[in-house]
Amino acid sequence: MSPEEKEQKIERLEQENQALRERIAELERRLGLDSQTSSKPPSSDGLKKSGKIRTKSLREKGKRPSGGQFGHPGQTLKQVLCPDNVVEHPTPCSCPGCGYDISAVVAEKIINRQVFDIPAPQIIVTEHRIEAKECPGCKTLVQGIFPESVKAPVQYGARIRAVAAYLYHQHFIPEDRLSEVVDDLFGCRMTPGTIANITLTLAKTIEPTVIEIASEVKTAPVKHLDETGFRIGGKTKWLHVVSTESLTWYRVADKRKDSDQNGTKKSRNACGLSSLQLLS
Repeated sequence: MSPEEKEQKIERLEQENQALRERIAELERRLGLDSQTSSKPPSSDGLKKSGKIRTKSLREKGKRPSGGQFGHPGQTLKQVLCPDNVVEHPTPCSCPGCGYDISAVVAEKIINRQVFDIPAPQIIVTEHRIEAKECPGCKTLVQGIFPESVKAPVQYGARIRAVAAYLYHQHFIPEDRLSEVVDDLFGCRMTPGTIANITLTLAKTIEPTVIEIASEVKTAPVKHLDETGFRIGGKTKWLHVVSTESLTWYRVADKRKDSDQNGTKKSRNACGLSSLQLLS
């Protein structure tokens, strides 16, 4: 290879190298874009954490001091007229000052203090019994009928199931931890599998109400639509929501946006309808 050919090859490689550097820089810039560094919506950030650490609050300093404001009525416990329990504490029989016997002296006033608390949580087992009898005439076995809610030889009652469902769905306590909470509070070892079955039963019970809510938000003249990413079983899913002033409806989807037959992307709300369909 002649010296001229070597110089030409080196120049060509330098140009390719420069083009690749510029391409890499552009790709790195695009990967670094998020809702804070561009016009992209916050929902496009997905579940990734921003590398930036906010060291100062963006909230403007208020003119009022923190805590309750002057003149605010406040909220506190108030004594009730009819307490559930009354505990009488005895008065000394003699005066601590002079030793005089005051056991027969009438009290001038009663001073009372009330303590608000909850009873010690405990599981109460209720046994349901029915009799089975054989008819002397035709030998038919005749027996009573259990309540509709009592379906198994051993089962959890409605209240403990409601508590489990409430803590799981309203306060997002994971099944394993919720199993420990129920055991610690009530001495009842409810397995994660049982909690999952409670959720399935609850879903079937509220299905008519959910359908009614979906129908009402669909026909509402004004509604809010949004979506946010979260994980189910380690995979990213999208929670679509449609809400009005008094109703909220959710739907879980695999994608943030769906496409119509023409390939046009459009957000789908919790009812499974596109924004254009809902707002039409």
